[in-house]
Formats: sequence, structure tokens, C-alpha cells
Amino acid sequence: MNLNKQTKASSWQYLLIGIFIFYMLLPIVSTYVFSVATRWDRTILPEGYTVSYYIQAFKASYFISSLRNSFILSIATVLVGLVLIVPTVYWVHVRIPYTKPLLDVLMILPFGIPTVVLALALVQVYNFAPLARSPVLLIGAVVIYSMPFMYRPVSNAIQAIDVVTLTEAGQSLGANTFQLLRRVIIPNILTGIWSGSLLVFATVFAEFTLTKLIVGARFKTFPMLLVEYTRINGNTAAAFSVISFTIAWLASLLILWVGSKGQVPYQKAIGAR
Repeated sequence: MNLNKQTKASSWQYLLIGIFIFYMLLPIVSTYVFSVATRWDRTILPEGYTVSYYIQAFKASYFISSLRNSFILSIATVLVGLVLIVPTVYWVHVRIPYTKPLLDVLMILPFGIPTVVLALALVQVYNFAPLARSPVLLIGAVVIYSMPFMYRPVSNAIQAIDVVTLTEAGQSLGANTFQLLRRVIIPNILTGIWSGSLLVFATVFAEFTLTKLIVGARFKTFPMLLVEYTRINGNTAAAFSVISFTIAWLASLLILWVGSKGQVPYQKAIGAR
């Protein structure tokens, strides 16, 4: 009797997982198919297939420059976020742990601020050269917008280790704060760092509103090119979506691979000097 109940429970679990996977993959697969479909509005499956829309996408006048700008924006945001978040979270956990609830609240605030409001506020406040509507101001905006995605994985990773003991061990060996971070703390929280970097990269690479309102066409990114082509040709826009998704997917695999190669055992880090 118990075996039958367990079998039924497992069947329902597999069914729910299957429905969830189908729900998540259907839009992605449909976008891939639509990007190579000649016509797909009268039948269940496309009437024909072509790669001409990808050729049009690669021949777009701003394809290379917009792709380059998106990479610059995403990578710069990841680096600035790491420089701001990692030392701050470490210092809060070690020196002023009573301020952690306040920091948690501050990291939630970007979720409650609409990107339109954030962009307009920054444009109004920083309306002087050289920041006015510049890529530097855009990087600052997306750092604020994506900060929670970097903060939470790094904070969880630091909470998972005995950061106070590691700090005391490093200090007993004569290490300063910079050496502690570089040779003891960071090697032990690489999983959180790579996870946060992945989330920030994927989020910023697909960001549209802040870029459009702050810099406009002067610093055209890949999402802006995609939105532009939605008004020109839906199939070409789908091709751009596939390219964007594939780049984010490959970047995710690369980050995960580099992160797995760079992990340092906990015991080894304790003895670092």
C-alpha cells in the first residue's frame, strides 16, 4: 500500500516537473523556430525554413557595435559591482554585523524603484559634463539596478564560511585586509562571486530601459537593436533574440567553468599567507 502511494506521489512529481519544463522551454523553442520560419501563421508548424533572417541580422549596420557595447556595459557592471559588494559584505560580517539587517534592506530597494524613475532621476541630478547622458552614468545606473543580484550570492557565500575564524587566522600570520581578501576570503566565496557575476551579466546584457533613457542612440546596445527590429521584421528580431540568448548561455557556461577551476579548498585557504 505504501509502495503504491509512493509510486503515485512520484508520478505526480514527474508530471509537475514535466509541465514546468514544457512551460519554460516552449517560448524559447518557439523563438528559435520562428527565427528560421518562412511563414508560420496558417499551420501548426512553419511552412518552410530559411536562414536569411540570420544573414540580415549579421548584416545590420549596428550589429557589431551594439554587441560590443553590451559586452562593455555588462563586464564593467560586473567588475564595479564586485569591487563595491565584496569588501562591503566582508566588512559588515566581520566588523559591524549589527548593520547587516540595514544592508539587507538597502539591497532590496532597487527592486522597488522602477527603472524609468531611476533613469529620469539620474539624468536630472547628473546633468553636468562629463557625466550627463554618458556611458559612465549608465554604468552607475545599471550597477545600482543589478546590485541585489550580486549582493545576495556573495552574502550567502560569506555566511556559509567561518569568516571571523579565517580573518583571525590570516591576521595571526601577518596578513593585512587586502591580503585577507585576495588570498583567504575570495577563494572561499568564489561560488557566490561567480553566481553573482553570472546573474549581473545576464541581467545587464538584456537591459533596455535604462540604456534608452540615459544615453539613447549614442551608445546603442544589443537590446536596443533588437527592439528596433521588432518594428521592422519580426523574424529578424527573433534571430536577434536567439543570438542574445545564445551569447548569455555561452557566457554562463564559461563563467561556471572558470568558477569550478578557480575554487580553493577551505583547509588550503586557512593556511594561506
